[in-house]
Amino acid sequence: MSPRTLLLDPALERYLEELLPEPPPLRALREATDRLAEREMRSSTLQLQLLAFLLRLQGAEQVLEIGCFTGYGTLALALALPPHGRVVTLDLEPRWMELGRPFWEQAGVADRILFREGPAEATLRELLREGGPEQFDLVYIDADKTSYPTYGRLGCELLRPGGILAADNLFLGGRLADDREAARRPQVAAMRRFLTRLQRDPGLDVTVVPVGDGLLLARKRKTQIPAP
Repeated sequence: MSPRTLLLDPALERYLEELLPEPPPLRALREATDRLAEREMRSSTLQLQLLAFLLRLQGAEQVLEIGCFTGYGTLALALALPPHGRVVTLDLEPRWMELGRPFWEQAGVADRILFREGPAEATLRELLREGGPEQFDLVYIDADKTSYPTYGRLGCELLRPGGILAADNLFLGGRLADDREAARRPQVAAMRRFLTRLQRDPGLDVTVVPVGDGLLLARKRKTQIPAP
C-alpha cells in the first residue's frame, strides 16, 4: 500500500486496457485516432471507462460533450446510454468528427449522437435558450483549456440536480501546481480558476481522480447548501 498516488506505468495501463476490453468499433476508432499527429488530444481509455460506468450507475439518458475531436469519447459515452439516450457533442468545426462518424454507425449508435458545429460558448448559450437549464445528466468538458471557467459555469446551468460535471486535463501535464507556470501560461491560470470556483460552489460536491491527465468530477447537489 502507499499513501501517495503513483503515476500509472505504461505497461500496467496497457494491461488494464486489455483486461477491460473496448467494443470493436470503439477500439478501431481509438487506433485510427492514435495514427494522427494530434493523437495526444484523445481522452484516456481508462478515463472514458470510468465515465461510462458512472453513466450506467446514474441511469443517464442525456449527455453533453464539450469538445468532440474524432468522436472517440463521444462513442464511448453513447455506448453507455440506453437506445433512447442522446449525446450532444460540440466542436468548432467538423473535420475531425468525420473520422469518427463511420465508427459511430458501425457501433449502431449514430442515431444517439447530435453534433453541433461552432464556438462552444455560443452553442452552450443556444442550448440554454432552446431547452432551458437542467437538461443533461452528465456534462463532459475536453476543449480549450482557457475557456474552462466559462464552460464550467454554463455546463453547471445545463446540468440537472444529481448530475455530474466532468473535466479532462485538470493536471495540464503536471503544470497545475507550478506557480511559475500559472503566472506565464493562461491555460494554467484558467484551470486554477476553474477548479477553485467549483470547489467553493456550495451546490457542488467535487473530487479529482488521477486518471489520464487528471479528471475532475463534480456532482450537482439536489438540495442546495447555503454558503458559509
